[in-house]
Amino acid sequence: MKKRSAILISLACLLMIGSLFVPLWDITLDAPQYPEGLSMQIWLSKLSGDVSTISGLNHYIGMKAISEEMFPEFGYMNYIVIGVIISGLIVSLLRKKWLFATWFIAFLIIAAAGVYDFYLWEYDYGHNLDPRAAIKIPGMTYQPPLIGCQELLNFYACSFPSTGGWLIVISGTTAFLVFVDEMFLNRKKREHSYRPIQA
Repeated sequence: MKKRSAILISLACLLMIGSLFVPLWDITLDAPQYPEGLSMQIWLSKLSGDVSTISGLNHYIGMKAISEEMFPEFGYMNYIVIGVIISGLIVSLLRKKWLFATWFIAFLIIAAAGVYDFYLWEYDYGHNLDPRAAIKIPGMTYQPPLIGCQELLNFYACSFPSTGGWLIVISGTTAFLVFVDEMFLNRKKREHSYRPIQA
């Protein structure tokens, strides 16, 4: 593993430290009755923003009350990210290519599992409605978008990564580029340099 690659992985891991102290995801709701908008931030270990107001509004259409107890992941996500950071720094010190590849694939799996877990929560939250709700529209579901914006009744809901999410995206993109360079581009350069000279 090249020295430059090790430095980039170290920087990517150090950048991820910021995700422990800022929100990962931001969900906003805009409606005529709320011209200033409502927002909810999802951190690695908690929720913040207009959680109680959004939860109260959702109650009328049969959605569950939003609480931190809905997210058992809050109990261990910090430790997983810290583990990724520490192991990545160790990899950058040892500079073993196979170790880096193992770390990167594990990082990729953890990130994909986190996004999928968030999608499953949104699906359950938007589809598993209380039949005794005050407002019922046959066939209507209220799953927030995983990423992007969508109209839900008279609300315009948007869901995008927040600061912590972008830090992880940048770190993951950096690791991906290093992975491609180390596993493919660097190999091609070596093969080219070892090619015998034709008489």
